[in-house]
Amino acid sequence: MPEAQPVIASEFAASFKGFMDTVIAQAPREESFFVKVLREHFGDDDLSDFPIVGENFRMADHPNLHLAMQEYLEAPGHEHTLHGVEVPNEHMGMRLATFTQEHVEAWQRPRKVPVEYVNVPLEDDRTLACVTRGLYLVHDDGRPMAVLLQGPSMSRWGPKIVQIEVMAAERAAAEDFLRTIRAAMHARNVYRGHVISLELGEGGVAVKFHRLPTITRDGIILPKNVIERIERHAIGFTRVEAKLRSARRHMKRGLLLHGPPGTGKTLTAMHLASQMSNRTIILITGSAMGLIEEACHMARLLQPATIILEDIDLIAEERTQQNTGTNALLFELLNQMDGLSEDADVLFLLTTNRPEILEPALASRPGRIDQAILVPLPDADCRRRLIMLYSEGMTVRLRDLDGLISKTEGVSAAFIRELMRKAALFAADEGGPDDGIVVEDRHINDALHELVVEGGELTKQLLGASGGFGSRRRESCG
Repeated sequence: MPEAQPVIASEFAASFKGFMDTVIAQAPREESFFVKVLREHFGDDDLSDFPIVGENFRMADHPNLHLAMQEYLEAPGHEHTLHGVEVPNEHMGMRLATFTQEHVEAWQRPRKVPVEYVNVPLEDDRTLACVTRGLYLVHDDGRPMAVLLQGPSMSRWGPKIVQIEVMAAERAAAEDFLRTIRAAMHARNVYRGHVISLELGEGGVAVKFHRLPTITRDGIILPKNVIERIERHAIGFTRVEAKLRSARRHMKRGLLLHGPPGTGKTLTAMHLASQMSNRTIILITGSAMGLIEEACHMARLLQPATIILEDIDLIAEERTQQNTGTNALLFELLNQMDGLSEDADVLFLLTTNRPEILEPALASRPGRIDQAILVPLPDADCRRRLIMLYSEGMTVRLRDLDGLISKTEGVSAAFIRELMRKAALFAADEGGPDDGIVVEDRHINDALHELVVEGGELTKQLLGASGGFGSRRRESCG
């Protein structure tokens, strides 16, 4: 009997692999679902000659793309079937070309799954269910097209953009489709005419809707000539836009509101926003200062638009302070303001407590900020009106109103508001649970003592009263 030869492990492994490769190669292959439906849809077994054209959009455009697709698909002469899709390694994204590949292992193929949607927040707490991933098989008056839509990836590492790819018999047909979609996205943009802010979410820029309170002219206690100048530069342009354009006057403008803390700059900006309901309002504060480019891009698309940047001094400090990050943001703002065309109806509304440290290029160069308006501390007449305004909703019995007005010289509107609230608190503690609030002189005096004496210098600074209660001349509020 011959002696058995020893088996070498590497030779066995190579032989076994060859055997398995042969088995797999000879095994019957099931046709990919998407290869099958695409062949049927286009009426052609060879899909390799059909051009594919793609386009990417910002993450915030997901609802706009969804609505544009909806409008297109509902148009007369258009028919479609929508398939949900899933692919291996989803975080790497999908390509429509992979749906046409026949000789691919089953585990690598795109799979048909239920259509997935994600709720995207809209204004007034509404939501819009948008397709997350879907393959549309479209007939446009008999012409077949395949459209792959991908929303922002739900995976942490996936692409945070919106992608669309179009396969058609002719490249021109795919490009025409994309032009139609872009036009519909612009026309049906969900952000137009609303108050929004931008924030940096996980992997991309998210848009948040806001509902601002309606602030009437009566709620703005400023010298008459000041509020008139502000409204003329902001609202007045909109009222006479047609005349200005016919006279070839540029519409892009910048307005800087400056003055001590607590004088009502933010409130005035909100008043302007509430009075310009036909404009898109984009709020930029805090960490969103780094999203100036994105904000200006949206303003350009959604004009007429207003960009409100509060506390602009936080990014526009003098270069002598050597704040590299701050200067980068400043230059970005200047570049974006310069980059907008002169006839773009975009208003930059900026506020600051410290105009003296603003970058000179921002504060004085034409074409960036063309009007700077001081929002002053209230004079005696304005302080009287502020006391009346913040007395609403309660009974105020003051024997020495003139004395109070004299005592509060040099304070801000914010200080008077807090003074009246603090006095209301003292008065409320004295009455029964069903009694109304009656504010008298002693409550005012107690409130003043707590704010000015016990509160110390920091409280006065927080309420815009650090300038003291001295005497100074101011513009008349009459």
